[in-house]
Amino acid sequence: MESENLQNQIISIEFEVFGEVQGFYFTKYCRDKCNELGIVGWIKNSKKGTIIGKIQGKKIDIDKIIVWLSKKGSPGCHIEKCNFSNIEYLIKPQFKEFVLRF
Repeated sequence: MESENLQNQIISIEFEVFGEVQGFYFTKYCRDKCNELGIVGWIKNSKKGTIIGKIQGKKIDIDKIIVWLSKKGSPGCHIEKCNFSNIEYLIKPQFKEFVLRF
C-alpha cells in the first residue's frame, strides 16, 4: 500500500536532453507521449542544440517518460544523455496541460 502511495505522488522534474535530438520532431513526440501518460509541463529546443523542459505528474508515469527521454526519444534521434534537476514533490501539478514552447 505504501509503495502504491509513492507511485501516485505528484513530482516535478526539469530535464535537458543532449545529442542529435533537434530536427527529429523530438518535442512533438515527447508532447504526445506525455499526453498519453497524463503528464503536464512544457518542452522546447534550446539555443545550444539540446532539448529542455519541465514535466509534472504521478511518479509512476514520470518514471516512464524518464526512460523515454533518456533512452528512446523520437525516431532517428541519437540521445547522448539526459540530465534531470530540480526534483520537487507537489500537492498538485502547476500546469494544466503539456505544451510546446518556442
